[in-house]
Amino acid sequence: MKEPFYWPVRVYWEDTDGGGIVYYANYLKFMERARTEWLRSFGLDQSRLAREQGLIFTIVEVQIEYRRPARLDDELRVSCVAEAQGRASFAFRQDIVRKAQDGSGELIASAQTRAACLDAKTLKPRPLPEELLNGLK
Repeated sequence: MKEPFYWPVRVYWEDTDGGGIVYYANYLKFMERARTEWLRSFGLDQSRLAREQGLIFTIVEVQIEYRRPARLDDELRVSCVAEAQGRASFAFRQDIVRKAQDGSGELIASAQTRAACLDAKTLKPRPLPEELLNGLK
């Protein structure tokens, strides 16, 4: 559960404000992409889960700290580490790091997120899928 998953993100014009700086809400989108790909690494496709099992995931809590601005054309690496799980939710630690020319990285933002597993029709909590629980072990 503590092994980080990484997803690369390139900053495009659409991600930035007029000054070429990433708009603050887009960091959350980058983190969402990493969480989605993390789920796929366990063989879990969110659209399939919704269609076949009636399960959806929703973010119920986010705490984010912005440390440095990301800019147009930056190459970022977004990490995703599952830190805790309940019966119907799990928590993540996520960092966004800018890749440097020398291979090192500079921390751009860090966040704690909590996702809940819900019934797609009733929006009531449902137990996490077995495939996910097995992947977290």
